[in-house]
Amino acid sequence: MLRLLLVLLFIVVPIAELAILIQVGQLIGIWWTIALLVADAVLGSMLARAQGRAVWRRFNEALQSGRPPARETIDGALVLFGGALLLTPGFLSDILGIVLLLPPTRAIVRGILVRRFAARMVATVTAPRAPRGPRPRQAYDVEGSAVDVEPDGLDRGRP
Repeated sequence: MLRLLLVLLFIVVPIAELAILIQVGQLIGIWWTIALLVADAVLGSMLARAQGRAVWRRFNEALQSGRPPARETIDGALVLFGGALLLTPGFLSDILGIVLLLPPTRAIVRGILVRRFAARMVATVTAPRAPRGPRPRQAYDVEGSAVDVEPDGLDRGRP
């Protein structure tokens, strides 16, 4: 399964991107195609920045209210990937990047990911155990005593 995914990611997707770029270039011209790619990269970076700020604000609000920022963390990762895809030249990556950046479609993708990986995302929290008595003596334990020293005594060179 992993090999199929890697072949798809590194061979099929770039070939499909090139084929679409060639088709669009033949249809509207090379300069308009380049202008369109630059424009969507610029607009995409602005959208990614705005959405990143919104997700960061919601992340901090969740932390301040004392609830785990699970949804905000997933949204942050999706915004990061969406921004990277919009900066990557190609129209297929741009479409997927926009899907990950727009809040309504990002919520759909988040829901799919949570359903798909919910079993793997289960975390357990255990309370720390109190020690049951004195710990056994270790070889690195050192016996001694401590003496409080006034800070003024250190400045005058006294021990």
